[in-house]
Amino acid sequence: MLPAAPPLPIRGSEGLYLVNGPPHFTESTVFQRESGKNCKVYAFSKDGTLFAWGNGEKVNIINVTNKRLLHSFDLPKAVCLEFSPKNTILATWQPYTTSKDGTAGTPNLQLYDVKTGTCLKSFIQKKMQNWCPSWSEEEAICARNVNNEVHFFENNNFNTIANKLHLQKINDFVLSPGPQPYKVAVCVPGSKGAPSFVRLYQYPNFGGPHTALANRSFFKADKVTMLWNKKATAVLVIASTDVDKTGASYYGEQTLHYIATNGESAVVQLPKNGPIYDVVWNSSSTEFCAVYGFMPAKATIFNLKCDPVFDFGTGPRNAAYFSPHGHILVLAGFGNLRGQMEVWDVKNYKLISKPVASDSTYFAWCPDGEHILTATCAPRLRVNNGYKIWHYTGSVLHKYDVPSNAEIWQVSWQPFLDGIFPAKTITYQAVPSEVPSEEPKVATAYRPPALRNKPITNSKLHEEEPPQNMKPQSGSDKPLSKTALKNQRKHEAKKAAKQEARSDKSPESAPTPVPPSAPRNTGPQSASGDPEIDKKVKNLRKKLKAIEQLKEQAATGKQLEKNQLEKIQKEKALLQELEDLELGL
Repeated sequence: MLPAAPPLPIRGSEGLYLVNGPPHFTESTVFQRESGKNCKVYAFSKDGTLFAWGNGEKVNIINVTNKRLLHSFDLPKAVCLEFSPKNTILATWQPYTTSKDGTAGTPNLQLYDVKTGTCLKSFIQKKMQNWCPSWSEEEAICARNVNNEVHFFENNNFNTIANKLHLQKINDFVLSPGPQPYKVAVCVPGSKGAPSFVRLYQYPNFGGPHTALANRSFFKADKVTMLWNKKATAVLVIASTDVDKTGASYYGEQTLHYIATNGESAVVQLPKNGPIYDVVWNSSSTEFCAVYGFMPAKATIFNLKCDPVFDFGTGPRNAAYFSPHGHILVLAGFGNLRGQMEVWDVKNYKLISKPVASDSTYFAWCPDGEHILTATCAPRLRVNNGYKIWHYTGSVLHKYDVPSNAEIWQVSWQPFLDGIFPAKTITYQAVPSEVPSEEPKVATAYRPPALRNKPITNSKLHEEEPPQNMKPQSGSDKPLSKTALKNQRKHEAKKAAKQEARSDKSPESAPTPVPPSAPRNTGPQSASGDPEIDKKVKNLRKKLKAIEQLKEQAATGKQLEKNQLEKIQKEKALLQELEDLELGL
């Protein structure tokens, strides 16, 4: 029997309470509403069976299954809570304070045993960023960054440091998901002209650079984000600078790197210039999606060879979200965009729906892989707070708007372990809903007074690119290998060149037809009598021939540089210019 859809905890000025998930959406009796505005934080355990919250006086833990209060800790200032993967430990953090005389403050990071309620260990953790220790999936090891080195504890024994990973100024680290062997990715920022680097190690082999599984160094990295895939076979690294020295982007500069545990590494070539907004792994660990480029942004799925598999074209988007089962992808434009979403079936690369969630500040997939939560929360937006529950086909199943004098601060789904909800067949027909659909308000473009009585002309600031499958399309015959395809292209190009030379020698004879794959013969080689025009025609033909050669290289699977891709995009304009010159001959 499948469990009911997960409930949603909601924290705001109206208090903290739970709402049942689809299809009922009534207030849950599992948790008695905590009234007042003092609730600062809540957290579920990874499997969703335990729920902890802080109400400004105490931090409480209840068992969601039997509604029993397990423990209550006197922590009035706690603002961060997190459970270990096996529900053994509750980690709490409160702001670090020092006494007036300048002496060191008391430890502000506590680790509590969930079974007994005793405090196992307290640490001083000054920064809120990366405050929580990282556990392996089985809690065999736990790690935290202390004074630019990573300390490892084993079997939740925090009185003894089992291992240390010491490198000069470790900035950040990320433990791999999944079972043994455990791996860790560490980042060391560059200094004094030296590059930054990311290294992958297998625990506990920390002997030196030669014991690393993989290493990748790069310049231009003020900040680094590391993303493991689910199978812990590779890491995606987003390296970004705070300032773009070329002045091309307000967001600084970003580059995307791929590092595998087998030692392979590469720069992911993104065809469009501009910032990298989001990068996400599919749960299959075999592909990832990147959203990048100046608006309208591109979104592309890449395989483990960093080759593009499918290009979703351009659109107003800055985020990507794979469903828990990995078969549906949502591309969305939140923040300073209007909230347009595109829901894609990534098995068949078909568009399912295009809903609009205006003013959304939060998005989350339900663990069942069918429902979506979008919310408008304070302090990001203090007006029109509320949340919506969607079906991925675009139907709004439930909508809640808080009163004008109230706010929502946090809302999420109760988590469930993988495999609890099986994947279902994708449907393209919108599911029925009792919530009336709202047509998004279309803002009309401003027109100056001089143009208001004149007909509207359809002009676009940007040419939109349609989605396209980047996989090589195999025909009915057996597809050629890369080498055979390359040789075939060379043979056709040589044949076309001979035919062109033959037509040049006998201008009176009719021109010989050229195969489609050969460089275009853009017209008869006639002279105008004007040396300047002849020179321009010759140069244009030379450029077009170079473009054809680049297209042949792309067809053989070669990765082109950005400037080469820009040359190919100019082909249409060059052909038009050549045609205009020849018509004037």
